[in-house]
Amino acid sequence: MKKLIWQILISTLAIFLATKIVSGVELRVIPGKSVYFGIELTKDWQILILVGTVLGLINFFVKPILDLITFPLKVLTLGFFSLILNMIIIFFLDVLFPELEITNFGSLFFTSLIVLLTNIFLKP
Repeated sequence: MKKLIWQILISTLAIFLATKIVSGVELRVIPGKSVYFGIELTKDWQILILVGTVLGLINFFVKPILDLITFPLKVLTLGFFSLILNMIIIFFLDVLFPELEITNFGSLFFTSLIVLLTNIFLKP
């Protein structure tokens, strides 16, 4: 349970850093459309926590399975495929949440790099 909460905090921090550092990455409330689970979200930090929580849950539950499946590709590419896998996950979040806007491929690349580096350096 402690690792799950830590993963959610790391993912939320990574999304926050990406929105502040990478140009082309925005996280904003869409008035009247930012409704999840029957609750209307009105502040940017609420969307940040929601997106960070979903990313943390994906990294905690789904990513280990994807890491196991794609292990041969990671060996062949000397670990570069981890970045590609993170890009796919971040793109999935961009599609899932209209509040998260990643404008181009470069922004997606640097966002996934920030998420990967934050996970590497802050993981217990």
